[in-house]
Amino acid sequence: MHRLYHRAVTVSLTSQDPARLAVDALVVAVAQQDGAPVVLGADRLPKELRAQLADAAALGITGAADEVRRLPGTGLAATVVVLTGVGSADALTPEALRRAAGAATRELAGTGTVALAFPTDDVAAVAEGALLGAYSYTRYRASQTAKLAPVATIQIVTAHPRDPAALAAVARAEVIAAAVHGTRDLVNAAPNDLYPAAFAEAAKAAAKDSGAKGLKITVLDDKALAAGGYGGLIGVGQGSVRGPRLVKVSYSPSRPKAKVALVGKGITFDSGGISIKPAAGMEAMKSDMAGAAAVLHTVIAAARLELPVAVTGWLCLAENMPSGTAQRPSDVLTIRGGKTVEVLNTDAEGRLVMADGLVAAVEEKPDVVIDIATLTGAQLVALGHRVSAVMGTDDVRGEVVTAAAASGEQFWPMPLPADLRAGLKSKVADIANISDRFGGMLTAGIFLQEFVGTTPWAHLDIAGPAYNERSAHGYTPVGGTGVGVRTLLALLEGRSPAV
Repeated sequence: MHRLYHRAVTVSLTSQDPARLAVDALVVAVAQQDGAPVVLGADRLPKELRAQLADAAALGITGAADEVRRLPGTGLAATVVVLTGVGSADALTPEALRRAAGAATRELAGTGTVALAFPTDDVAAVAEGALLGAYSYTRYRASQTAKLAPVATIQIVTAHPRDPAALAAVARAEVIAAAVHGTRDLVNAAPNDLYPAAFAEAAKAAAKDSGAKGLKITVLDDKALAAGGYGGLIGVGQGSVRGPRLVKVSYSPSRPKAKVALVGKGITFDSGGISIKPAAGMEAMKSDMAGAAAVLHTVIAAARLELPVAVTGWLCLAENMPSGTAQRPSDVLTIRGGKTVEVLNTDAEGRLVMADGLVAAVEEKPDVVIDIATLTGAQLVALGHRVSAVMGTDDVRGEVVTAAAASGEQFWPMPLPADLRAGLKSKVADIANISDRFGGMLTAGIFLQEFVGTTPWAHLDIAGPAYNERSAHGYTPVGGTGVGVRTLLALLEGRSPAV
């Protein structure tokens, strides 16, 4: 599970003539311009290959995003030329480059050496996309076939291969990709292997394997949680024979410029508890710990990049199962800090463990707290499978949206209408864990808001985008996506004056 820090994928920069690169595949970009496909940077290709591609449309090539086509490398030292679509030539954004590079390396799984010759100086976007696409999850494959292996060596053609900024961009891309891949690995792991205690051990191993300095991990087990008054984690986890954990992952640089807390939902499997989910689609509920996975690897990435920001991650881990010891609808839990919650639906469990984590995070007086969770099915209804939601304090919500735009992830700002708080009134406790079904994503955010006090805060709901059950696209594979890592890291960098 921890192979990401020992990955065989290497990235280098070269100014060599693309036609003379002795690689298995040379990747070039194709765009849509005036309704026709155009090969970008075609002037760097051999005359006979340019002639072959002169009428790309006749070859069925469109230049649309996610289109990847292989052709014989006529006149090239490379075995094949790979055409990857970037979409409109008028919208050649960094994210379009990331997705095109990622789509190519994803489709080239099983290929040893790949060179990308894109007509851009944006080495950062090309490197990041290529590395994000070079991912495969084969832990449970009895037969490790070569065709499943990610691309082993990546070269990026640039006019300035020794430029310090370009080299730094590649180094950063490698850290980001490792963090995203590590998150994906955890999300893809089977729940019989990744239960709360196992997740805690995986966190320790990932931190150790990273080689990063300034990291410290503390684990609270069942007894420590009970002693600390973490009623949400205890209540949700009590139905499973595998007890809950709260994992604190701290990165403490010398003289930090800011102090940020990250809180992640880590339901290692969500059956719904006594309020059990329908059987159809329940297998995807192994992904209900994607927020905690993203927090873990964001903190590790911050340490690897040596950001001058103190970051503490709180992984709220539990398995939500139905049994004779499970919590019941109408149970009342006492969250850390003393606030009571009436549990009206045991399938609204994520907010219960997150409440404990938020209180613990706020107790340490961070400058800002960000939580990230696969929290509500209502997020999918509102925003679909690829766009996550962000709620919270106006300025922090805006900061998340800005960080997401810079990183290439999609987060949409949503409100927290005060009038929806009335739906969470309980007849017996301080608050109920559900309201009616309308505005469910927003009421979940309002519930969490009760536990942050006056601390600047944002809540990220990644329920749909965290796990791709459909077809692969761009640099995004089927299964765990690693969403949120890049946005959180960009936010931390934004609070790093030295970066």
